[in-house]
Amino acid sequence: MTRVGRCWMAALGLSLLTAACGSDDASIEGGKVTPIRRAPALENEFTPRELETTIDNLVAEINKSSTESMQMTVMLKTLSTFFAPIATGANRAMGELGVTGNVIGPIQEPGDQQEDMRLQNEQIEQTVMDGAQGIGISPFGDASVAVLDKAIAKGVHVVTLDSDLQASKRAIYVGTLNSSAGAKAGETLRGMLPPAPGTVVIHGSSDPTWADGLDRTQGAQGVLEAAGYEVLVRQVTWGDEGEADDVEWMKDKIEAADPPVVGLLGMFNLSFRCAMAADAAGKPDLPIVAFDFDARTVDYMREGRIKATHIQRQYYEGYLVPYILYGIRSIGIEATKEILAPQLIDGSLFNLGIDVVPGDKVDAYNAFLDSIGANE
Repeated sequence: MTRVGRCWMAALGLSLLTAACGSDDASIEGGKVTPIRRAPALENEFTPRELETTIDNLVAEINKSSTESMQMTVMLKTLSTFFAPIATGANRAMGELGVTGNVIGPIQEPGDQQEDMRLQNEQIEQTVMDGAQGIGISPFGDASVAVLDKAIAKGVHVVTLDSDLQASKRAIYVGTLNSSAGAKAGETLRGMLPPAPGTVVIHGSSDPTWADGLDRTQGAQGVLEAAGYEVLVRQVTWGDEGEADDVEWMKDKIEAADPPVVGLLGMFNLSFRCAMAADAAGKPDLPIVAFDFDARTVDYMREGRIKATHIQRQYYEGYLVPYILYGIRSIGIEATKEILAPQLIDGSLFNLGIDVVPGDKVDAYNAFLDSIGANE
């Protein structure tokens, strides 16, 4: 193991998941890769058929080429919690492709961002030195732009996921487009509200330093304000210690707002605090819509208190990245983008979309996640 590798492991608890050096479905013969054969998608009401069709189209075009084998690495901010299904998807895709590759990242949650960025940059450099021809990365921040651009200048293909680095020369970003995801959540709640006027409380973010959170919140806010509702945004307070403050603020608005509060919308995994606030205000019948699939959110959904939630497609985020990297190497960036066009925004942003899960579909959605190995 190199010095950089030891530093990464010692500081962040690096875990190298199973290297995908061939599989039952793909093998290397004479330096060439045999046709890719994907495992068939399970038919389910939550299966994103539009994504499946795009992947199938990409595979069909790749199979017309005679690309040699490829080495790639997918770098994640962590291998646990939210990122665990991403790792599952990436490993499965690399196995189907028959590439030499791995998924790397710290086991524990990220800590000091500056240190995390420094160590990730060292790992990028080491990965390039080790011969990687493709990198999928969930970057910690803009400090990785220069080191990634240096890798790209050497011919390494780079795709970002979860967090983007638009200032870099990365080829494509794969993930949730937060503005459209927020708008979708706003539309879900709007369909449950009485006609305007009325006030909607959003448990979201107004922090301009966190673009993703702000974009998601403003996407929802724009939909609701366009429909004639007043919108009050509570800046989420992270951590257990912030729960009481969030609930108290929203409770006060429910009790005092004019026009009266007619619904609540949570934008992140702490959405269940909206239900706590409505209960505290004595308004348990207010419609509430959430984001993510936190266990407490699920409990409120089972009780009929949270009417629906919106979930990012982490598994497909991880699954698509190796296929896109392989496509760029095999058929070129422009041909790859042409195939990705149904979900490609502004030429380089691949919009995964989100799953809308009604309150009475919790068990069905859990079964879907289990079927693809995507439960956190």
